Amino acid sequence: MAQLFRPSANILAKSSIVLGLITVAGLGLALDTLFRSPYNTNVQIARDQPVPFSHKHHVAGIGIDCRYCHTSVEKAAFAGIPPTETCMSCHSQIWSDAPMLEPVRESFRSGKPMKWTRVHDLPQFVYFNHSIHVNKGMGCAACHGRVDQMPLMYQQNTLFMEWCLDCHRQPEKYIRPKDKVFEMDYKPAEDQQVLGARLVKEYKVRKLTDCAVCHR
Repeated sequence: MAQLFRPSANILAKSSIVLGLITVAGLGLALDTLFRSPYNTNVQIARDQPVPFSHKHHVAGIGIDCRYCHTSVEKAAFAGIPPTETCMSCHSQIWSDAPMLEPVRESFRSGKPMKWTRVHDLPQFVYFNHSIHVNKGMGCAACHGRVDQMPLMYQQNTLFMEWCLDCHRQPEKYIRPKDKVFEMDYKPAEDQQVLGARLVKEYKVRKLTDCAVCHR
């Protein structure tokens, strides 16, 4: 029987297989890069808000404590968004005629809440409780970053499951004394591993990694 393919066909076949594998790997890498990019995660991208609220000004500049606005962070799953009355407790006297604060004044006059764009927005299938983290010694900055240095609020971390699990598996790397939870510029007074190991034991922190902890 006559030979159907020339010997060079073997080289072509092998090359096409290698090229196909490289293409699949490249496509996978490109999709993974896109998935982790700010385009998808919104990391370090300031979101549009009805008023350009500056945490840097209010926290670092004026020294307002997180709990003044986020009143339920120590006792509820949701940290809380301040009502317009909280803003007006100051801005009825300070910058009371500033044009950029007109949406706040209109909200106060009409009684309609401000429609803020949520920056840290977890999927509905993920359960997260602020109070348990705060009361176990997890600082605000561990998740939200140095908000005292953010002129406009943005998401510091990806909020991916692998990011959450890093802390759940090694809480000693992130835990701090409970009275330092709301300090943005906190630095441990001793080696973090030594301090963390002691606090994990003292606060009875468990390394919760079961799916049902967050996916209920």
